[in-house]
Amino acid sequence: MNEQKLTHLDDDGSVLMVDVGHKPDTLRKAVARAQVQLSPKTFAMLKDKALPKGDVLVTAKIAGIAAAKETSRLIPLCHPIFLSFVDVRFHLAEQEAMIVVEAEARTNSSTGVEMEALVAAQVACMTIYDMCKAVQKDIVITNCRLIHKSGGRSGVYDFNASPS
Repeated sequence: MNEQKLTHLDDDGSVLMVDVGHKPDTLRKAVARAQVQLSPKTFAMLKDKALPKGDVLVTAKIAGIAAAKETSRLIPLCHPIFLSFVDVRFHLAEQEAMIVVEAEARTNSSTGVEMEALVAAQVACMTIYDMCKAVQKDIVITNCRLIHKSGGRSGVYDFNASPS
């Protein structure tokens, strides 16, 4: 069996920022998805743009994009990279009173953008929580995961799941 080793640890077990200087720049893309579970009442208010703090999804989109750009400042061993594209999209699952948040990040770099996509998705979800907490305290954020990654040595990864 081919044993994989953790890339952020050296041979002695100390933390290590991975040296990506020898890796070629390639087009890299990552997509992350998470879910925000609301009550039917809060979901209806969000959909009708009737929440007291304003347009939740516009604010969450901007927050997610801004967060992706700050990822290396939040995750200690994450490389600062030039992002060529970041987007945050929302699918409103009305039957479930759920918002599916999907964040996409792209770069042409020597390292991937999985962390940027994951941070964007999580911060967008937390912004939805913040914007809705005045009317509901028991909002649940769940199922944050990488659903696509391409570029780089490890190739393509796809998690095939429906958006809701």
